[in-house]
Amino acid sequence: MTAQTDHTSADPSEGTPPRDPYLDRLAARSAATGTVLCLGLDPDPAALPAGFSPDLAGIEGFSRLVIEAAAPRAAAIKPNLAFFEAYGSAGLAALERLRALIPSDIPVVMDAKRGDIGTTAARQAVALFDALGADAVTVSPYLGEEAIAPLLGRLDRFAYVLCRTSNAGAGELQSLVVAADDEAGLPAEPLYARVARRVAGWGPGGTVGLVVGATAPVELAGVRAIAPGLAFLVPGVGAQGGEIGPVLADGRARDAPAGGRPGGGLLVNVSRAIAAEAHAAADPGEALRAAAADWARRLPVLP
Repeated sequence: MTAQTDHTSADPSEGTPPRDPYLDRLAARSAATGTVLCLGLDPDPAALPAGFSPDLAGIEGFSRLVIEAAAPRAAAIKPNLAFFEAYGSAGLAALERLRALIPSDIPVVMDAKRGDIGTTAARQAVALFDALGADAVTVSPYLGEEAIAPLLGRLDRFAYVLCRTSNAGAGELQSLVVAADDEAGLPAEPLYARVARRVAGWGPGGTVGLVVGATAPVELAGVRAIAPGLAFLVPGVGAQGGEIGPVLADGRARDAPAGGRPGGGLLVNVSRAIAAEAHAAADPGEALRAAAADWARRLPVLP
């Protein structure tokens, strides 16, 4: 008999071929679509349109429709892992099937908000980048650069670090004032500003950006002044009420590594405002296509 190879313990990162840098691929997609729209995939079982059951099957079916109808107009897609992890291994299997539907030229940002120490972070990188096929991920800076170094080290992948988020309670910790560091030449400033200042020097270069919410336009402008070269992932427009104008004015990077490219490294996430259009529509797919096209026009790639 011929012995069969056991692959059950194989590391999915082994043999993964490197790709072009993430910022290059994002710029190419932004140029091709003419937009900085990031299509959020946050399928709440309690908020699915008629015809989709409030369970995993309904979530997968509606997500499949969103991808098929809206993805052609998007610069990137951002699945939120929590909406799939809630169903355990079956939910992750559904996410893997959905990931396989997304064309290879569309960057996929896994909204995971990870960040941990040592070997844990290294395994998170394998899980997100290799097993789930993420091009980029969201991470927390709370444990410092060391904790997310494995998520920054791959030149063909990317990490968006939470900086000044879009939720109503963001200021509770993020706006706390950090004391000046005279030795390092750092001023007294809000925690989110110190995070931006630190993150600008993290990683090998070109593999890290920031999450900055559209609901805080003054803070967004301040973060851009601190980190002129970092790519921004901006949630908070649409259902959360953030304005587009300030985001387009200050969201695009002005310097390298993200500046000087189509889109300037900017992604503006829209989730519920697109998905909601399917609720009252006779043809949910057509409604999703129209909503994505409208948001793509409202979020153009600017010179």
